[in-house]
Amino acid sequence: MTALDHAIRPAHPIARLIDLPARVVDALGETPRDLSRLALRVAVAVPFFWSGLTKWDGFGRLSAGAIYLFTEEFRLHLFGAEIAYPWPKLMATLSGTGEIVLPILLVLGLATRWAALGLLAMTAVIQLTVPDGWANFHLPWAAMALAILVFGPGRASLDRIVFGGR
Repeated sequence: MTALDHAIRPAHPIARLIDLPARVVDALGETPRDLSRLALRVAVAVPFFWSGLTKWDGFGRLSAGAIYLFTEEFRLHLFGAEIAYPWPKLMATLSGTGEIVLPILLVLGLATRWAALGLLAMTAVIQLTVPDGWANFHLPWAAMALAILVFGPGRASLDRIVFGGR
């Protein structure tokens, strides 16, 4: 053991016990980090993908329910006012498309940071539409998308294979 190892190794047995998971992860190399990034990508993709499926009645056919929601039900909650969505059919189409395409890109790890940024933006709009969902849904989605945006997709991604990305 070098002097540096002694200097950075916790001396107290409880401190060493608390530090054990980090040391195990470090000893395993990049694999745990890559697996956690993949898990984050899948975890944030799943609820968006399932929501996107409900907006379509087949390929390219927006469901009547999606149009109804954006026309009659959904409102943007801004500065104490409830504002109807502008261009509800276009908004439903963009939402449904984003909720299908962006999760697929995330799971594949292709254009991952852009897909995460897209889902982060969608989460912000969803928060403005359903303000009561922040604690149980929007905050975890935003945190996962932000982590992917900041740390990237990891080695288990097409970004790394195709573009040599991190």
